[in-house]
Amino acid sequence: MHYLTEASEIYQQIFQLSLYKTLWIDTEIADWYTDKPKLALIQVLADYTDLTGESAYIFDVLDKPDLAVYFINQIMVNSKIEKVFHNAGFDLKYLGKELAQNVTCTLKIARKITKEVLQTTNLKLKTLAAELCQFSHVDAEEGTSDWGKRPLTQKQLNYAAMDTVYLAAVHYRLLEISNPDVISRVFNMVDHKSENSSLTPTKVRLAFECPRLFYLNHHFNCKAIFSPKDTLGGVGNVFHKLADDFINLLLIEPRFKSLFNPSTTELNVDQITSEIQQLFYQIKFFPYLQNTIVQDGSKAPILLQVWQGLQGLIKKFTELLIINRRYCSAETVIQNTFISGEHNLEYYFDLPNGTKQLIRGEFDCLVFNFELKRLCMVEFKTYQPVDSAAQLAQVSLYSYMLSKQKKTPVDSAVYCVLPEFKEYKYSWEQLENTVHQLIPYKLLQMQNWLSWESPNPNPPPATTQPHLCEICPQQQKCQTFFDVESNHDQNSDTEPPKPDPSINADKIGEDLVNTLQSFGIGVEYHGAAVSPAFIRVKLKPNSGVKVNSILKLSADLQVQLGLNYPPLIAPQAGYVSVDLPRQDRQIAKFEDFIQKQFLPPTAPVKIAIGVSIDGKLLEADLSDPNTCHFLVGGTTGSGKSEFLRSLLLSLIYRHSPQHLKIALVDPKRVTFPEFEQMSWLYAPVVKDSDRAVELMEELVAEMESRYQKFEKAKCADLTVYNQRSSQILPRIVCIFDEYADFMAEKEVRTILEQSIKRLGAMARAAGIHLIISTQRPEASIVTPIIRSNLPGRVALSTKSEADSKIILGGTSTVAAYLIGKGDLVYQVGSHLQRLQSLLAQSIQLPLV
Repeated sequence: MHYLTEASEIYQQIFQLSLYKTLWIDTEIADWYTDKPKLALIQVLADYTDLTGESAYIFDVLDKPDLAVYFINQIMVNSKIEKVFHNAGFDLKYLGKELAQNVTCTLKIARKITKEVLQTTNLKLKTLAAELCQFSHVDAEEGTSDWGKRPLTQKQLNYAAMDTVYLAAVHYRLLEISNPDVISRVFNMVDHKSENSSLTPTKVRLAFECPRLFYLNHHFNCKAIFSPKDTLGGVGNVFHKLADDFINLLLIEPRFKSLFNPSTTELNVDQITSEIQQLFYQIKFFPYLQNTIVQDGSKAPILLQVWQGLQGLIKKFTELLIINRRYCSAETVIQNTFISGEHNLEYYFDLPNGTKQLIRGEFDCLVFNFELKRLCMVEFKTYQPVDSAAQLAQVSLYSYMLSKQKKTPVDSAVYCVLPEFKEYKYSWEQLENTVHQLIPYKLLQMQNWLSWESPNPNPPPATTQPHLCEICPQQQKCQTFFDVESNHDQNSDTEPPKPDPSINADKIGEDLVNTLQSFGIGVEYHGAAVSPAFIRVKLKPNSGVKVNSILKLSADLQVQLGLNYPPLIAPQAGYVSVDLPRQDRQIAKFEDFIQKQFLPPTAPVKIAIGVSIDGKLLEADLSDPNTCHFLVGGTTGSGKSEFLRSLLLSLIYRHSPQHLKIALVDPKRVTFPEFEQMSWLYAPVVKDSDRAVELMEELVAEMESRYQKFEKAKCADLTVYNQRSSQILPRIVCIFDEYADFMAEKEVRTILEQSIKRLGAMARAAGIHLIISTQRPEASIVTPIIRSNLPGRVALSTKSEADSKIILGGTSTVAAYLIGKGDLVYQVGSHLQRLQSLLAQSIQLPLV
């Protein structure tokens, strides 16, 4: 925050703020409990995207009435500036009273909506911030401190600054509920797209989990926590407060120290844990419990969960204290274990494009382990992580910034205290060798996402983990804000083949309805569609029939209907789809969908994915961030090689060698033999690990060279550069078959991973694209970092459900039940579509 005490500085800043259209304002009053209260502080926020108070202004006007008058004349009476207060009636007593114009009171808005609709305990600003906007560590106690005493403490200043932050966030959320049409007028006055605005480790974690939720959270302060549906709200804020109280109490209460007086051989973890828990319960938790329940009895279940979490935390800390007791006296062990000091961190990261990105954050706890001789940053969570890679990225940032501050390695740990205690530990060596090298590229990617504006094309990509959409707090807003369908699956204009007239889909649908009826399952038939590999029957369950009762009948239906494979059954919007494998399975011939015709150099470069249930070819635009790079997986017999060959043909049939180059990696030497002499090759087909490493390093160097050219030409990407330049740079597509074959050698594996990370994070704008495929999508081969940089996913049939989950992310096991030979699911973000891959029965290269 900007704390100003000099009159000249305050006058100047008030004048600057008078140029804004909307300001969020609060005041602090000295001697408020007397009959002569005095205005002490005026706090103002102009940038509503600020979540930390860094851009808030705090004017110290105690005993400076001239400054208050100037503020009233410049700001309060100016009808062109909307002034937002929470309890405007109180603040206006000191800021112009009836002279003030264009004033908005968020308390009045909240009262009109009612706390029952808002589902909050009360309508106080701090309560709305915590319960409506999901802020953590909300300080509601400092408001009663002595605002007339100088100097003010850092805690007071933080409290004052955060009041304006809470106010802006609450204002937005209330308008979103009551009057969304005015949001753009009020909240689009600030240039919040600046590359240099600060980010937080929490936002980096969110960007890994879902780029779109990250975008909405950054620009609109939306709630952004993926919590399981049964999770009790409000636990996190209370837990963090009491965990802080526990550590502070440990450091000052002598009774805790006395517990460690016995020799180390006599110290018993369970006994000391129990005594520490009892002491903390008596001194702090029970009084807090009583006070809270008196005010609001409905908080009892929350506090029960908080105490459960605290018990696990206390046991973990006790174990560490007993370890450290071997190296310290009873008098010093606690203070030597818990490192006191400022928890706020900030660091400027150098990005690959030459700019810097400021990261600001507040970590939970820093401890020292004498046995390991290592500091460890501890992050508290009251839920289990939904994405391990995202969690790793978040704690690595804290660890990295702390290591810079302390000038020593810092390990990281995450204590997930609910529903049961679980610890995730990351050594400094793990962090330094993996995630730290990725962070600058991820930050650059995040900057690019934040620069997008609706309704332009290429929005931030959707999450690669569809199960997160089911628990997303902004599911409806995401669907309306982002034009989901317009930016990924591209339908071919080619006329699809006519449906097979020999198949009576309605008769098959009626037979299925009757079969389900024999199991006591009542459904309505809502039509059927015929694809080359299966017939999709749409069923609407009768009232009272649970979808799960249909899902579990897959094996029974296979037997009763005489199918070679079990049907795939899935809930859809308004119906249940049952995909019945065809006995007379057809192929989707490549030549029926794609013709040889070179497109102009400015045309989008698309790859053929497969034929949909309605007979249309779906393609992916490689310039789209959702589909710029692909992970492809499928076991032997899945049709993976044929898929890659048809994908490659779809590129060279429509783009000349001058405008497109292909890099091929074929360790098995059987996927691309017909393409070894084609004019489109970027380099000879790669067949061994040494050359694969060289190729990837060459592509990284080519990417960096292109960005240098873009910088000189003042262009943002390849498309703009080629429009302006007389010398066109071709797009480069690298198709990497059987990535797993190169992962046995540690040195090769490390280099390839680093190159894929860099290309995945940065290469799209440079016109370089990766398609990485494997028969063995194991966790040790397709790591979370690799997956996070390959947003497009194609899964053909896999050996196991575990392999399906790795390719598609989350809990999706559908690929394990595909029927092979080009049967695939195509995932962009959270959307899964079942398609049939094209088959090129003979390879005929275009003449050039």
